[in-house]
Amino acid sequence: MGERKVLNKYIPADFDPQLVPRGKKPKDDMVPVRMMLPFSIQCSTCSSFLYRGRKFNSKKEPVRGINGKYLGIQRYRFYIKCTECSRPVTFLTDPKNADYEMESGGTRNYEVWHDENKTNAEAEKQLEEDEKMDSMKALENRVAESQREMAELD
Repeated sequence: MGERKVLNKYIPADFDPQLVPRGKKPKDDMVPVRMMLPFSIQCSTCSSFLYRGRKFNSKKEPVRGINGKYLGIQRYRFYIKCTECSRPVTFLTDPKNADYEMESGGTRNYEVWHDENKTNAEAEKQLEEDEKMDSMKALENRVAESQREMAELD
């Protein structure tokens, strides 16, 4: 038991690290990854549901081509198989929205928070447009916002 807790390892004087065999690079740059499903999916072949949080042995590869990077951040494609019919399901990382996007093999299920974020963004955009058109409305909104901040501080 004590021999496993050794912090320093003996390295002989004639040791040559060049002679140690290296690990092989995975075929086609596909790396096996054990991951949890980040969102719920319905398989397009057998209509079974694959729920968020289910663990899969997936394959990960970098996306090639013009869509391979977003602002210097590498995008990845994940391959999993449906648990019922073994059809491949693929999805991509989406660094622009800090999310994932479905590519093929299934459809992403409806998620309420996606709609909430979109409606909030649209409401803010509409408010900015109204303020650009009407300077009095912009002034009223700024006064209301400052009053709200003062009330929160008290």
